[in-house]
Amino acid sequence: MSEEFNQEQTTEQNKKGKKEKNTLAMLMSGVAGGVIAALFTGGIFLNMINDEQATSSEDNNQNDEQTEQASTEEAVPTTNLANQSSNSIGSAVEKVSDAVVGVSNIQQISLWEESDAAGTGSGVIYKKDDEYAYVVTNNHVVEGAQEVEVILTNGEHVAANVMGTDALTDLAVLRIPSEQVSTVAELGSSDDLTVGDTAIAIGNPLGQEFAGSVTQGIISGLDRSVDVDLNSDGQPDWTTNVIQTDAAINPGNSGGALINTNGQVIGINSMKIAQSTVEGIGFAIPINDAKPIVEQLETGNEVKRPFIGISAVDLSTVPQRHIQETLQLDESVEKGVVIAQVEANSPAEEAGLQQYDVVTKLNDKDIESMLDLKKYLYSETEVGEEVTVTFYREGNLQTATLVLNEQNDM
Repeated sequence: MSEEFNQEQTTEQNKKGKKEKNTLAMLMSGVAGGVIAALFTGGIFLNMINDEQATSSEDNNQNDEQTEQASTEEAVPTTNLANQSSNSIGSAVEKVSDAVVGVSNIQQISLWEESDAAGTGSGVIYKKDDEYAYVVTNNHVVEGAQEVEVILTNGEHVAANVMGTDALTDLAVLRIPSEQVSTVAELGSSDDLTVGDTAIAIGNPLGQEFAGSVTQGIISGLDRSVDVDLNSDGQPDWTTNVIQTDAAINPGNSGGALINTNGQVIGINSMKIAQSTVEGIGFAIPINDAKPIVEQLETGNEVKRPFIGISAVDLSTVPQRHIQETLQLDESVEKGVVIAQVEANSPAEEAGLQQYDVVTKLNDKDIESMLDLKKYLYSETEVGEEVTVTFYREGNLQTATLVLNEQNDM
């Protein structure tokens, strides 16, 4: 942060005895930079002109009357709202700060070098029993780690076991011995949030040098949908539901806590838009979305999701020639997914689905892409549920019924 302060004062006197005039100009600007984005704040310009002029006796009399009237009135107690807000935020941070820890991803970079931290992030201690304490963080914080360490607020490094990870929701659960943990974060409810509510982010931006950093903002948006490309093929594999906030979230904040003014965790900080033209758009996983995933991961189990048993491509990516010749679709069919392969002994095979079938609906939900299909399966259905599939085969509209099985990857 750099600051500039310029002050100019000019005094002019003439032989006729004109009164002295003082002009004060002050310009303040600030620049804060980070690895991903820069923030510029400026444009505060204050011009003050004080003229020494004699006030009229009428003005003096009027002021005296107002002063006398005010002195006879009963004093009204006042509250410093700015201090009250600051104290509220301070209390909230104090309540949870020791439960927000560092997470170190340790990897051996090469055969000839010792293992070292390949990256650092944050985590939140959310549960403790007589033997273990549990930490929730982001999957991308621990991904590829050979070892993981949790760094407590007293600076102590504790070896952690990775209980489970889920790339789809970007969540992971770690476990450490409980005797070294004194504070457990209270989980709040993300369902009760309103746009404009105060939001406070706690974490370790840029690593342990700035451990325990606190930034304040508001809830900028709810139920935001962010596309996620998990296999780096340039196509979204999943759409994550997130909370949008303008509380500063930087590299190293991932996995940390987004809290409310009661000191309750309402989200797990996960990502931000990293563009030079964008300021203050960060995202957190809503805690109510995270809870059921975390409960499965902490037991060492993988997340249970419904499974159809197909691989498919979006109809919009199929060349027009194949749409007409191979799929034999009418021009009115513009959206859907084309089955490329049916897995053996899967619900899809048992229901009679075949290669080149074009799926357009699951139950009453229109399916325009594989992303739509996954979102509906994972969000609206359960393992063991019966689902009606609407599809085209050689241009003819058909339906089939299948029972969803359990499998981690579709």
